[in-house]
Amino acid sequence: MNDSKQILLLKKGDQSILKKLYIEYRADFIAFGRKISVLEDDVLDSYQDAIIALQEQAFKGKLDNITCSLKTYLFGIGKYILYEKNRKQQKTVLKVVETNDYETIEVDIFSNTVSNQQQKIQTGFNKLGKKCKEILQLFYYRGYTIEDITDYLNYENKNVVKSQKSRCLKQLKEIIKEL
Repeated sequence: MNDSKQILLLKKGDQSILKKLYIEYRADFIAFGRKISVLEDDVLDSYQDAIIALQEQAFKGKLDNITCSLKTYLFGIGKYILYEKNRKQQKTVLKVVETNDYETIEVDIFSNTVSNQQQKIQTGFNKLGKKCKEILQLFYYRGYTIEDITDYLNYENKNVVKSQKSRCLKQLKEIIKEL
């Protein structure tokens, strides 16, 4: 069945074509998701969201004049959803360089399951002052740039924020060493 006929059936709300497309492209999409290092559960969720979005696009008539294949269009939607999930997950990771320069520990400071080392980082983070916590959360968790933090916290300039962030990380490392 060609793409234009499939699009027409999607516009009519034909659930059998939706199921056919879902099954037909699922394995390829999962393989694609693995290539960009996304968790398989997220790949499947994203694929389902992409299928739903594809149907919505068909209802709105946005598929009427597409110049690529239906599969390419679906994967474009899915790719965007995957990248958004990946971007949001990366924002939840706090990166702290441990005392030896060659080891980096990545930890989600808001996670419920933590290793011993991550527990130390969480404990250390909780011992920081309010300003340090705020700056580190804004930078690592919420993805603010130094300029964003400068504006948000009404600092004089970005150098003050850089210095403060550096002092906070140093303080966090020292607390972790003592634990």
